[in-house]
Amino acid sequence: MLQIHNNLTKRKESFVPIDPKNVRMYVCGMTVYDLCHLGHARVLVVFDVVYRYLRQVYGAEQVTYVRNVTDIDDKIIARANERGEKINQLTDHYIKEMVRDADALGVQHPDEEPRATRHMDEIIAMIQTLIDKGYAYQAGNGGTLGDVYYDVSHFEHYGQLSGKNTDDLRAGARVEVDAAKQDPLDFVLWKAAKPGEPYWESPWGKGRPGWHIECSAMATCCLGNHFDIHGGGLDLQFPHHENEIAQSEAATGEKFVNVWMHNGFVRIDEEKMSKSLGNFFTIREVLEKYKPEVVRFFILNSHYRSPLNYSDKHLDEAKAALTTLYNALRGVTPGEGGDVQAYTARFDAAMDDDFNTPEAIAVLFELAREINRLRNNDALVTGQLAAELMRLGRCLGLLQKSPGEYFEEIEVTEQMIAARASAGASIDIKVIRADEKKKIEKLIEQRSLARENKNWAESDRIRDELAAQGVVLEDGPQGTTWRRE
Repeated sequence: MLQIHNNLTKRKESFVPIDPKNVRMYVCGMTVYDLCHLGHARVLVVFDVVYRYLRQVYGAEQVTYVRNVTDIDDKIIARANERGEKINQLTDHYIKEMVRDADALGVQHPDEEPRATRHMDEIIAMIQTLIDKGYAYQAGNGGTLGDVYYDVSHFEHYGQLSGKNTDDLRAGARVEVDAAKQDPLDFVLWKAAKPGEPYWESPWGKGRPGWHIECSAMATCCLGNHFDIHGGGLDLQFPHHENEIAQSEAATGEKFVNVWMHNGFVRIDEEKMSKSLGNFFTIREVLEKYKPEVVRFFILNSHYRSPLNYSDKHLDEAKAALTTLYNALRGVTPGEGGDVQAYTARFDAAMDDDFNTPEAIAVLFELAREINRLRNNDALVTGQLAAELMRLGRCLGLLQKSPGEYFEEIEVTEQMIAARASAGASIDIKVIRADEKKKIEKLIEQRSLARENKNWAESDRIRDELAAQGVVLEDGPQGTTWRRE
């Protein structure tokens, strides 16, 4: 049975869906004012794998995955003003860029992707319910007329998710405008519009929602008052997810979420990733140097709850490891059947243990080693093992290309890096690749002719010439194939 570490209870628990025919998961998505960074990549890939595995366990049509988009926020407004753009122009652009990055990483589209600006009626209705129930209030004297705050003191379990004590939080709180809040921990649900800002009409005047209430409204609208899994990065645990619980449970009178999942932070060469430290990387920057599947493998080769340390060394290791798996599939024709249950059982056991992707990947390497051991002795069994390797790999969003496609893409990436680093970086890499490929294939033809004529010296000379260029030849019954070393 699937076990998931529940951050609400701080322990691993058996996952029992509320409705096995409708497993529901919500993940906090991106605030779209810039390109996605490595932290976003981890969220996208981690919960894509959770989604894939839940679909495998419960059936593709019985899992609903919602990942929201925050398209109204202080940072969005500031960036739009900097660029002299309308809010929707900015957010539409970065939503497209986010989808482009997610697609590159092999991330499946969620079943629903709600935007905050399209759920304003539900947001306003939830705030009004909180006011009516005594959990929210309009700002008093000294506050901004039209601001609405959530009253944390009225919610008994505040701090349960993050493990924070409200008295300790109050002692350490700094309140900029004392009269605006009744309690230092209270947080904004609705912000009165400032001159020049976008706004929506509400019972409290023109304004816009606070960040926390957006997710509560979108999640309950799409998945109901009570659903199975809520996920996101560890940085969202407090205050965002803590506030979501307080708002949602106060408004609906029901438990909000059964299982809370948070993936760990991304570190750069053992330091926390931060723009201020100058070690901040966008997904786009990383993909200039490494293929998307290599980046995906790198992310999944660490457990989702552990810190992920990014470095060129670790990405190079991920590339070498993924290449090993593709090499095992090279020249093998996948076949059905065979005794592969032991591998499947170990893979499923790893995934059932809180989505332990490093252990699941280890099973892929067991299969690769067995394929290589039997490659020249048992084509039938080798094909069956290869089919299982591909099937299990695809559960993780890996091994989705043919070996030929993978090695060709690696070659192109390496050539692009070399071209950018050279003085002639403007050279068309497609032309370079086509010319080199023609030269290599011409030499292989010459070598084949030499072999037919039993001119072994010439055959060896050509092989050595190609080897010096990093080209490895593989002779087989169907002829000679080649790959980059």
